[in-house]
Amino acid sequence: MPSDAMAAEAMLPDWIGRWRESEDELTRPAMRRLAAMLDREGVALASGAAVPPHWAAVLFDDAAPQGRLGPDGHPLKGDFLPPVPLPRRMLGGRRLTYHAPPRIGDLLRRRSEITAITPKTGKSGRLVFVTLRHSVTGPEGLVSVEEQDIAYREAAAPGQKPAAPEAAGPARAAEWTDAFAPDPVLLFRYSALTFNGHRIHYDADYARGEEGYPALVVNGGLTTLMLLEAASRRAGGRPLLRYAARTVRPLFCGRAATLNGAGAALWAADAEGALALTIEAAFAA
Repeated sequence: MPSDAMAAEAMLPDWIGRWRESEDELTRPAMRRLAAMLDREGVALASGAAVPPHWAAVLFDDAAPQGRLGPDGHPLKGDFLPPVPLPRRMLGGRRLTYHAPPRIGDLLRRRSEITAITPKTGKSGRLVFVTLRHSVTGPEGLVSVEEQDIAYREAAAPGQKPAAPEAAGPARAAEWTDAFAPDPVLLFRYSALTFNGHRIHYDADYARGEEGYPALVVNGGLTTLMLLEAASRRAGGRPLLRYAARTVRPLFCGRAATLNGAGAALWAADAEGALALTIEAAFAA
């Protein structure tokens, strides 16, 4: 590791405890566009109407000024997120608990705090996990609390083989399965909704040439959203209370995948059955 990178990594613990607050509004236009992307018709979008709690995940974008974006389209590190000296970034996992439904027109406030920075070494090389805690409040009090793990990785080495895939699903067979066919339009609409500028989701040349992926990468938040939607359709109107998600490997644009469930266990897998994302979800009784 170069000496400057070693020095930067040694200073990462100093970032633990940093926090910031931001505001966003759960607007009717944003929820209308999200409902359209999800093929959801007949959703109540009048002022004050409650929306599915996981829909609020499209709020609180970074919206960094154009001049403070890095070459990958992400906001430059060293503002709020620490200057991790590794180039590749992805969402590793999240744990989220809902306390009240978000409503159309609510002005929401989020407090974000860096709670842990954990260097590790995995099959693909060096990693650093940055854990954030997001607490969201609205007009009636606490709405949700989330812990989020952001994984930073080394650049892909020439000819490097991907890690061996995990087999999909829990020990028991899926009780339901939906086909999932992510295409460029779906990826664009989700990136637009979340104001996510990460080029691996819309710039195929960059995804292949700079980060070593075989195609556009499906945003882990999009896969999570689609999997929770599939489970919610089968929950009989019972609200989602909490979930824990873990990203295992990415799905890719234009390649068939599946969304699956068995009880509280939910998972997404690629066409070969390799596990991409797991969720443990709890709905109200």
